[in-house]
This record gives sequence, C-alpha cells and structure tokens, in this order.
Amino acid sequence: MNDLPSIHDADENPEPPSNSFKNIINFFFELGMLKKTPRSGFQFLGSGKESVADHSFRMALIGYTLARLSPGADPHKVVCMCLFHDVSEARTGDMNYVNKQYVSVDEMSAVEHLAGTLPFGDEFKALFLEYRRQDTDESRLAHDADQLDLLVELKEQLDLGNVYARKWIDFALRRLTTDLGRNLAEVLMQTDSTAWWFDGHDHWWHHGRDNPSSEF
Repeated sequence: MNDLPSIHDADENPEPPSNSFKNIINFFFELGMLKKTPRSGFQFLGSGKESVADHSFRMALIGYTLARLSPGADPHKVVCMCLFHDVSEARTGDMNYVNKQYVSVDEMSAVEHLAGTLPFGDEFKALFLEYRRQDTDESRLAHDADQLDLLVELKEQLDLGNVYARKWIDFALRRLTTDLGRNLAEVLMQTDSTAWWFDGHDHWWHHGRDNPSSEF
C-alpha cells in the first residue's frame, strides 16, 4: 500500500488531506454498500432482484420526471430526496414488510451518525426527515417515485408470469399520494413492459434476403 502514487508526489512540501476529505471518501466507499445490499422483498415475491442502489437510481429519474411535470416543484430537491432516502440502509440493511413485523431498525441513528461526518450533514438530515414526513409537494412526489419504481418492477414480473405480483401491485397503487402518480400508474398498468423496445421495431429483428445474418 505504501507504493501507491499520490497527487502530492511532485510537491516538495505536500499537505496531508483534511479530515473532512477523508470523511467524504469514506462516504463514497459506504455508498458502494448500496450496490451490494439486495432489496429483500423479492425473496417473498419469488422472482426478480435488485440492489438498493438499483432502486435509488431509477427512483431518482422517476422523481425528476414527476417534478418536471408538476409546476412549482423543485426537481433538484426531489432528486436529492430520492438519492438520499435509502442511504441509511448501507448501515441497517434493507428491511421488508415481513421483517418490520419483528425487527425494529434505528434508522435515525444511522442517519445521525453518517450526517455527523459530512459537511452537508444538516441538509442530508433535513431532506431525509422531509421525505419521511411527506408534508411538502416535493416529498410527496419523491414518495410516489418510490412506489412507481416498485410498480415498474412488479409489472415486469407480472408480464413474465409471476401472478403474485398482482397482489403486491394492488397495495403499491394504494400507497400513491398524488394525482400525477396515480395517472401514471394507470398507464403503466396498461403498458407491456417490453413495448419500449419491441413494439413497432420489427425491422430490428427481421433480416431480408440480402442480409441473411442470424445474429440476435
């Protein structure tokens, strides 16, 4: 490890990195845990899988879309809520609805401890608490982005033949809080999950006599 290059190697009197930078780098490594933390509910659904990071990524893009479709909403704030809403699961793991009947997770302590190491910790806590309270337009949009991401995943599993996804979908639909979220969910449920790449693109799959390639 001592042979690793440093950006300060060329300096005669290099300054050691500040503790705040070390904490930020630790934060970057901690975020990597979200890529390794599975969303545990899929073990009950019986099909499908994703990490917490997978979920947060698409949720953030859905949240941005909802905010852009909602006059007066702050897209930056919605996206930040989406990105931060499950960061504490890097420390607590993901608890599904069955787990939560028996296990109590001190999520706020995880948020407090992480926030205490970050120069923007107060903003992180404020966004996290606002998301949980759901008392602003942005927090309700972020909440619906969370449910819409789940609904997209469940619709994919339903289209692939998992009949139990239908029951999960019914509950997720009830958790939507905005008219926009409910309207999008209605269209979502009427849309085949493969339509975005399959419908209307027959020319992608059919090769004429002049191009007899059998590649997929």
